[in-house]
Amino acid sequence: MNRAENLDRVRTRNEPWDIVVIGGGATGVGCAVDAASRGLDVLLVEQHDFGKGTSSRSTKLVHGGVRYLRQGNMSLVREALKERGILLRNAPHVVHKQAFIVPGYGLWQKVFYGIGLKTYDLLAGKHSFGGSRILSKAETIERLPTVITDGLSGGVLYYDGQFDDTRLLIDLVTTAHNHGAAMLNYARVTSLKKDNDGQIMGVEFQEVETGEAFSVSARSVINATGAFCDSVRTMSDDAAQPVVEFSQGIHLVFDRKFMPSDTAVMIPKTSDGRVLFCIPWLGATLVGTTDTPIASAKLEPEALESEIDFVIETVGQYLTKAPGRDDILSIFAGIRPLVKRRHATKTSSISRGHDLFVDAAGLITITGGKWTTYRRMAEDAVNKAVQIGRLSVHECVTETLKISSPEPEINSERLHPDLPFTVGDVMRAVQHEMAQTVEDVLARRTRALFLDAAAAVEAADKVAGIIARETSRADYDAETDAAEFKTLAANYLGSSKRV
Repeated sequence: MNRAENLDRVRTRNEPWDIVVIGGGATGVGCAVDAASRGLDVLLVEQHDFGKGTSSRSTKLVHGGVRYLRQGNMSLVREALKERGILLRNAPHVVHKQAFIVPGYGLWQKVFYGIGLKTYDLLAGKHSFGGSRILSKAETIERLPTVITDGLSGGVLYYDGQFDDTRLLIDLVTTAHNHGAAMLNYARVTSLKKDNDGQIMGVEFQEVETGEAFSVSARSVINATGAFCDSVRTMSDDAAQPVVEFSQGIHLVFDRKFMPSDTAVMIPKTSDGRVLFCIPWLGATLVGTTDTPIASAKLEPEALESEIDFVIETVGQYLTKAPGRDDILSIFAGIRPLVKRRHATKTSSISRGHDLFVDAAGLITITGGKWTTYRRMAEDAVNKAVQIGRLSVHECVTETLKISSPEPEINSERLHPDLPFTVGDVMRAVQHEMAQTVEDVLARRTRALFLDAAAAVEAADKVAGIIARETSRADYDAETDAAEFKTLAANYLGSSKRV
């Protein structure tokens, strides 16, 4: 992928695009993959980098959602379990099966969760990742050597999926590009174009780095901007009422020593009504998430002190060596766009199902949902775009479409002693994956910032130097870029390392 070439495609195109997608997260990129693989001419524009928002800040699970069983939302769980199976089949290089244990403290807990997870198995059907079973106390301790044993009666073993969210996202960007879509990060939509009848006929956007303005025509426009969807909807209709509300979830990353196991832990009920996961991820231990209602969305959300305390306190009830604030390697927060439900009393009870909205001008908004169901959300949105744009195309093919895997490394020199990434990873990100900044490389093309924020800060100058060497941008300022990344990374540092 070459960003300059994509910009040239937009500059020189005189015909309307079949579909313009606004938003470069999981749903938007999924729409681009779906539409391009049907043979449509597609342009995607993203105001920042691909996956800057919610799509890089998940719990790294491809799952049906065990907690939705408690809410009785069987249809959502069944749909997500099917999509989980499709993802494993189409992207086995980045999605894998993951064993989980629900520790049981008392016989009733073991039986209760055992029954619930058997229901989970049944809903998965032919897409099952493996059957659940009840474990003895000894079996539970063998698999989870640092679990608190006082009062432990055993556990329930079950299987779900795990992935690296933005690695998959960048591979989806590549897949869309390989099917002919024009994909642009750092392209901020400034307005929507309408014809004399008041119908959407395109978008105007600005290339962020140079300020160059673009005006493009389209037969259909999809708004897939997640937490920011209402701001785009008001571009079409300034009287549009909000359709989403927001919940923030945070994750803490610790050294693997706190949970030296390849089996994850699912804590089924916390004081705020959510589940909490302790997951082995890229050589570290990832713990999350919270559910905190917030008033508005921003691109760079910050963890609240109360959320950090909650996660540490909760995980400390299950692990013999409880991590503390000084053990935090990285803190990251993400915002969930939740479709408003009048009957819901708290954000943790709002369904993660998605909704599709079409306004009087023909703007299609797809929002809600979750990472696991991105493909189904995209299919629904593109089907609607085909209808509105009166497009003649083939049926959706993404259920069996293989997702591109990254190019092999070209230089194996370690980027930093405490990080599992190489100089070759940085070169690939710049040359083939449209990374423009140190943040793009260390937060999303690799996961350095999310794994060990202090090590990422130490690697920033080296990464900036590689970008300067590999990029064709004459105005790239390596020193400024590295400094800006270090400022941003301060919010990810553990308490003892904050400045």
